[in-house]
Amino acid sequence: MTALIRFFSAAIRRAPIVVVVVGIAITATLAAFIPQDEIAPTIESFAPDASEYTALLDVQDRFASTSRSLQVLVESDTGDVMTADALRAVAAAEARLRASSAAQYLADRPAGPIISYLTPAIRAMEFLGTPLDTADDATVRQMYQMALGQMTPDETDQVRSLLPSSVEGPVLGTVDSGLMVVFLDTSGLDSYEELEEVHRSAAAAVEGAGGGAVSLSAFSFELLFSDTTFRDEVRGLFLLATLVIMGILAVVFWVRPGSRAGVGGAIRRTAADVALALMGIGMAIAWMMGAGVLLGPRYLGLIGRSSELLQALPILLVGLGVDYAVHLTARYRGEIGTGRSVSGAAGRATATVGIALVLATLTTSIGFLTNVVNPVPALRDFGIMAAVGIASAFLVMLTFVPAVRLLLDRRAERRGTLPVGRLAGQEKRWITRGSGATAVLAERHPVIVLATTALLAGVGVFGLVNLDTEFSSTAFIPEDAQILQTYATLGDNYESGFGEVTDVLIEGDVLTADTHNALAAALAGLENDEYVVRQGDRAAALSPISVLAGLMGSNEFAGAATELGLQPDMTVRSDADVAALYAAAAARDPAGMARVLSANDPPAIRVAISTNAGEGFAAELDEALAADFAPVATLDGVTAVATNEHIIVTVVIDALNSSQISSLAITLVAAMVLLTGGFWFECRRPMLGVITIAPVIVVVLWTYGMMAASGIPFGPVTATTAALAIGIGVPYTIHITHRYLEDRQRFDDPAAALRSTTGHTGGALVGSALTTIAGFAVLISSSLTAFQQFGIVTAYAIGFALLGSVIVLPSLLVLWDRWHQRRGEEPVESVYIVEERQSVGV
Repeated sequence: MTALIRFFSAAIRRAPIVVVVVGIAITATLAAFIPQDEIAPTIESFAPDASEYTALLDVQDRFASTSRSLQVLVESDTGDVMTADALRAVAAAEARLRASSAAQYLADRPAGPIISYLTPAIRAMEFLGTPLDTADDATVRQMYQMALGQMTPDETDQVRSLLPSSVEGPVLGTVDSGLMVVFLDTSGLDSYEELEEVHRSAAAAVEGAGGGAVSLSAFSFELLFSDTTFRDEVRGLFLLATLVIMGILAVVFWVRPGSRAGVGGAIRRTAADVALALMGIGMAIAWMMGAGVLLGPRYLGLIGRSSELLQALPILLVGLGVDYAVHLTARYRGEIGTGRSVSGAAGRATATVGIALVLATLTTSIGFLTNVVNPVPALRDFGIMAAVGIASAFLVMLTFVPAVRLLLDRRAERRGTLPVGRLAGQEKRWITRGSGATAVLAERHPVIVLATTALLAGVGVFGLVNLDTEFSSTAFIPEDAQILQTYATLGDNYESGFGEVTDVLIEGDVLTADTHNALAAALAGLENDEYVVRQGDRAAALSPISVLAGLMGSNEFAGAATELGLQPDMTVRSDADVAALYAAAAARDPAGMARVLSANDPPAIRVAISTNAGEGFAAELDEALAADFAPVATLDGVTAVATNEHIIVTVVIDALNSSQISSLAITLVAAMVLLTGGFWFECRRPMLGVITIAPVIVVVLWTYGMMAASGIPFGPVTATTAALAIGIGVPYTIHITHRYLEDRQRFDDPAAALRSTTGHTGGALVGSALTTIAGFAVLISSSLTAFQQFGIVTAYAIGFALLGSVIVLPSLLVLWDRWHQRRGEEPVESVYIVEERQSVGV
């Protein structure tokens, strides 16, 4: 560590221009990669390496696509959509869709690719030659009831599923909404991005048909996950956070006007320091984002595609990077105020604060890097990229920023305009005086402080144990987004599941009589499941057996199938040739069998089930399907895995639950080991590592306790709480411990040393904490619930980290100091502080 700091200090003093040029060159190079960044869908980012997610990918890769649906919610300001205006809007939507670029992807279905709740009325009017543009509301209802009476029970059930579940019996009253479903065959597309584009094109076509009192709102998961308002929101939040931090830094860095320079000089000096700090943070963000592309799938493949969670890292880095800027600037100004030259002050600031920052950076980075063992990919990548960002901020703040400051101040020094006296006065400010006053608690009542801390930590443990875990695929969609409102309406009002399909992937020895008959038993069990959609008296499920049943109307095929072993109840004889039976079905209906039977070696079976569990009951659905398909899964060499986006959400929640305590423990142990080793190497006082990390443990527990008290759940964003609290808390406590060791060598009286530490370094911590809290507080204004919670939790963590460093840690240091004194030892026998060479010119 000391060798690295020596190198930085020497480079800054001897070749600042080279340091600046190298910093700009690295920034330009890495920034060139940023446009290649890609954001993956939420499910891809958060789904752990579990069988359910693997099954979802296998279904997408190995089977011909079943019709993917686009749901269109029809609503009216009048509160009734069983009207002529609604009918004309639905008809116009179908016409626009058939004329759009998405028309080539309309599925080839016997019932047609587009169906709506008003399809019976439209078809009846077309059959009778009744013009749609002259029909009135009474005609629409009459035609609807007449057509409904001519339909089969299955057709009637299908049409009724497109009305709200509250509508029962004859449709006589008002209907507040209706559903239109567009079936798309996208099996020829090569990428998910192309699939999203098809859905966007179809949505634009149908939504453009709305007008007057009638509105049409399209929904599909492809549309939901392709929503770009999230990125716009992140950019807005980042800009707002930067502006807020700029204002707070202006207050923290404000220099009192002098008699010569006046207010103008104070403004210029303050503005220069604020701009330099923000420039350093901006460079660190560019380094991190460019490195993220290089580490991603396009190049090294060490992390996945960017996730929504990673988009919050620039905001996080703004908050954490400010800490480096505030401490270095405060120490540099203090050294200038003591009469050192610009070079001497820059070298001394880098040398003293730099040692603490090295240890803080290492500890914080390792804390985030412990997420590499997290089963959730987005959290793994978040840990890696956070560590990269923190290391980038450290390098920029300890090289580029002081080099630029040195170049600027050398010029002022030569002209005699450097405001030495006004910079010296910074340590007499109210922040410094206020933080210094906290030393009284540690001096006089350390045991009471620690007892109170322990009591509150116990409350935090209770909160941690009782935290709820939540995750939703809509976590990163703005609350006011129209598509989210449509999603909620569909989930609340329609039992049809608004296009929800749950796949069961069967792999292994699937072309046997035992597997076929076990599948038949499983399909029979589906008929009694609460969250499985029914068609008449059967479950709405597509499988090899449903394809066979559809082909039995052909006498020719029925005879051949019977010879191959198929029985009337769709089971097969024990000696049946199932492979030949499925091949015969594939010859008659190749498209149908391609959707449910993979011809790849080894073969696999897909069962596509229409369900309506949503996210709320996905766990119950998964459990029910596991029971239904137990006859299949218990066969030797055969597996059956149910999967859809909602089931994967439950898998993510389970993964978050399982990693909650383990991630916290790993992070704390790793930080403690590093700090203990660092202090042993530096001053042969390993116990200082334990003392320094102890307040951080308390900070983590307090933060979890406040989460529980505030009703904030443990989720994909708040899962970073432990690493975040450690990332913020460890630098704070390291700064206090290092400054105390330095001051303890300077003062014989422990109380004087403590007051100096809490006054000088504590003052810088207060400024840093206020700035960081203000920056993260803007997240509370976000329309994303996940970001709102992130902002609140981060504010908790920063505030508690400040309390832990200026109140709890000083109490521990006092007791540690007294313990050594009672043993007749010097608490600080030697602490290695890098001194600048005599050539600096002190």
